[in-house]
Amino acid sequence: MISIIIPTFNRGPFLARAIQSVREQAFQDWELIVVDDGSEDETRAIVEEFQDHRIRHFYQRQRGVSAARNTGIGLSRYPWICFLDSDDRWLPAKLHRQLEELECYPHYQVVYTDEIWIRRGQRVNPRKIHRKYSGWIYHRCLPLCIISPSSVLLHRSILEREGLFDEDFPVCEDYEMWLRISSRQPILFLEEPLIIKVGGHPDQLSQSLWGLDRYRLQALIKIYSSGRLTPQQELWTARQIIEKLTILATGFANRGKPLEADQYQRMIREWSSRASPDEA
Repeated sequence: MISIIIPTFNRGPFLARAIQSVREQAFQDWELIVVDDGSEDETRAIVEEFQDHRIRHFYQRQRGVSAARNTGIGLSRYPWICFLDSDDRWLPAKLHRQLEELECYPHYQVVYTDEIWIRRGQRVNPRKIHRKYSGWIYHRCLPLCIISPSSVLLHRSILEREGLFDEDFPVCEDYEMWLRISSRQPILFLEEPLIIKVGGHPDQLSQSLWGLDRYRLQALIKIYSSGRLTPQQELWTARQIIEKLTILATGFANRGKPLEADQYQRMIREWSSRASPDEA
């Protein structure tokens, strides 16, 4: 019933724990596809040690996390799809509770859960800005990514309509995806912490690239230009674009890079009319 996709690259120390959390699920009607994105460690051996016919290992040359997830989607066979990052893990009730919620609210085809955050070995509490919501949440998704890929269960038809992960994004690919989906689909939030997100390690993508707002800005401009938004969504998006531009202009100025700061200041002036209610 459910296809689970784990993209991984040289995550041997974490991968076994992630796979084991899938095998410990109360709901057991699943297949697991581990997409090995060019690993040079013991990834293949770790997968084979489980000796579980429901688990498949697929190796590809390194192309990035978006391409790895898209490969997994292409290999998957079942109507419902989940993603699990190889450094995260699930609590045993995760799939069972999501399916229960979808039975209660059948007009939803996407459900995500709350999370437990572990940073450098310590549990931390999310800030208010990370609060999560149900329903038509496009405007809630604009400031930053509130939906973790590891928390999502969605129907295959959503991906067929809205498209796969954009492989041009080295980071914030999930943010870009959820903008597309939430602009057209209501999303159900299950207010239970059913995944454990582990962060703060050196090879984490969000740790390795500075200035994530550059990629969020790229995603915002992409969806604004797509023609898929309502006038109200366009207004929200334009305002968020100006916020990101302001952050970047200030950041470059503080880093002693006036040319880059001026570039973003010019963009602020170009976008100002689109952020006006009179233009929506």
